Amino acid sequence: MGGVSAAADRAERVPKQDRSRATRQRLLEAAVACLAEHGWAGSTVLVVAERAGVSRGAAQHHFPTREDLFTAAVEYVAEERSTALRALFPEGAAAGDRRAVVAALVDLYTGPLFRAALHLWVAASNEEQLRPRVTELEARVGRETHRIAVDLLGADETRPGVRETVQGLLDMARGLGLANLLTDDAGRRERVVAQWAALLDGALD
Repeated sequence: MGGVSAAADRAERVPKQDRSRATRQRLLEAAVACLAEHGWAGSTVLVVAERAGVSRGAAQHHFPTREDLFTAAVEYVAEERSTALRALFPEGAAAGDRRAVVAALVDLYTGPLFRAALHLWVAASNEEQLRPRVTELEARVGRETHRIAVDLLGADETRPGVRETVQGLLDMARGLGLANLLTDDAGRRERVVAQWAALLDGALD
């Protein structure tokens, strides 16, 4: 009987773990969406929990503090976007694909993730408890994005100036993302992407 009971406990525990993971993911996605739409001031744990369809108690079980919730949410989506970006070019990018790579990198900074991260950065500038978490997160995400860019562009960073060229591309992409917050900047963005792709072909080959 003891073996049957243990097996039943395991069978019950697996769905519970699955439900717990699903709840956590819903909370993370809802937090990013709220932050992108309402900013830090309008994104409370209660608002996020309601959007995710869970109780406030369940939300606080997974994320004891508001800072825990929002830093985890931005990190989660950043990792998802990094995975999606790599999947677009699973074999890396040949020289002829650089325009597509530049466009994909720019897209990282024009979606809800960037909006959410921006709200988090602004909040961190005024929230002492939040600042070290966001600073560490931004540094880690920045390093990962740089590594992805180097891989996809086939850049040799042992050559003088190549590292700075790749970082300049990412800084430019962030600037385009900021411009896109106020107005649809798609036309100018396409021209800038084409120019950067041409510059990279000259600098990296």
